[in-house]
Amino acid sequence: MKSSYSLDDLRCFCAVARLGSFKAAAELLAMPLSTLSRRIRQLESDLQLRLLNRDAHRVSLTNTGEQYYQRCAALFEELDDIDEDLHREKHRPCGKVRVSAPINSGSYFLRQIFYDFLQQYPDIQLDLHFSNSLIDIEAEAMDVVFRVGSPIVESWIARPLKDIHFILCAHAQYDVSDIHTPAQLCGHPLVLCRPMIPWQLQHKTSGEAYDYHPQKGVRLEVDEIAMLTHAVKSGLGIGYIPDYFALPMIAEGELVHVLPAWRSQVRTLFMLYRDRDHLPLRVRMLVEYVLQRFAKLD
Repeated sequence: MKSSYSLDDLRCFCAVARLGSFKAAAELLAMPLSTLSRRIRQLESDLQLRLLNRDAHRVSLTNTGEQYYQRCAALFEELDDIDEDLHREKHRPCGKVRVSAPINSGSYFLRQIFYDFLQQYPDIQLDLHFSNSLIDIEAEAMDVVFRVGSPIVESWIARPLKDIHFILCAHAQYDVSDIHTPAQLCGHPLVLCRPMIPWQLQHKTSGEAYDYHPQKGVRLEVDEIAMLTHAVKSGLGIGYIPDYFALPMIAEGELVHVLPAWRSQVRTLFMLYRDRDHLPLRVRMLVEYVLQRFAKLD
């Protein structure tokens, strides 16, 4: 049934009932005494019930008024608590931030940033979800999302953090002397990592692009880069590995760089979040912290 009275008038009644005085309630509510008195009369008229007994010296609750006050006061106290929580959420960095990130780039670039952020802001909790799947970030109620490529999500801001290239690698002892062009990869054993198929290659100097579609010689397919890299290091085949992961291993002699003049077209790690002006403080603090840390990497 639709209410026939004003909740704001009901709040006024609760103030009078709690303080036992129209004057004190009017001061608390910052309204003229005459306005408060009129609104209480309007509430009684709307309810067709008498809530207050008034005489020259004091205000008291009727039996019906006492029942209304006991039931309604708890509701308004809860609303006041909600208001305080929302105010605290806006002005003090505390509470939970839900974060989604890819498994490998999230672990490699973000893990230490998250740990350091939590050390600096002990009242904030991070709820981390590492996955290579493109989840529905709206349905999962994410606050901050990290993605490599494909950053466009309606009503979300996408900030670029780090450019990434994929390069071709093989076991350090694998003979790659006959591979001079991407087409010559055919016939060699391969290790694939979904969804990085096909291998989108570009010549560093000429800019020539070549998409290699691995079909023959595929020994293993995985969906996680650490496992891909381990398989390549174990000698199972040539793999398409992120440069930040592969180059240190090449420098240490653990992998050999195949077709060093070729690499993938740039893929960028993005951070996504909602309209900055309406972010809870805890989310805004994380966004700014991540941006500052990546700025130091440049």
